[in-house]
Amino acid sequence: MSAYDLEEQEQLAELKAYWKQWGGTIVLALAAALVTVAGFRGWSWYQGSQAVEASAIYAALQKAAAANDARTTREEGGKLIEQYPRSLYAALGALIVAKQHFESGDLKTARAQLQWVVDRARDPELQAIARLRLANVMLDEKAYDDALKVIAEKPPAPFEPQFDEMRGDVLVAQGKGADARAAYEAALAKLRPEDEAARELVQMKLDGLGAAR
Repeated sequence: MSAYDLEEQEQLAELKAYWKQWGGTIVLALAAALVTVAGFRGWSWYQGSQAVEASAIYAALQKAAAANDARTTREEGGKLIEQYPRSLYAALGALIVAKQHFESGDLKTARAQLQWVVDRARDPELQAIARLRLANVMLDEKAYDDALKVIAEKPPAPFEPQFDEMRGDVLVAQGKGADARAAYEAALAKLRPEDEAARELVQMKLDGLGAAR
């Protein structure tokens, strides 16, 4: 007597037929799922590894900058941009290298570093910082129209007062006192009451405009 009753035999036959028709597809689907899981885990590991390596280079860059070691600072900054251009550390490193070039009077290279952050940074606040500093470099270069273009786009809310103030600085350099006054007043209106030092500085610039008239 068969070990299976008729109903069980029918179920087994159906299962065999189903597996014959769809078994290959099921195996492929399972394999694809396993590959997807493994790929995700591998990508996560890779990203973590990249972040650790980039952070180590950034730490070396910070140490070199603190020691006024210009050569090492620039070398480490170059490594970050070349090897980890999509990382947060690359943008942070470029800001430090740009500051070093600016302070040494190399405005062209400082401008290039800051433009890289503006173009490539994925963090809106880092982009805003780079745009402000780039406008400041352009102000020193007397490239006033370029400076105004850099800060024309609205930044994240916390940076709006600084953008208005920078706009005022550029307009003063262009001899446009009335427009500069409007920019400084806009900055004051957006600054918080607790931002005392910033408010005093902007007010001083406003007062300077009044005395100059």
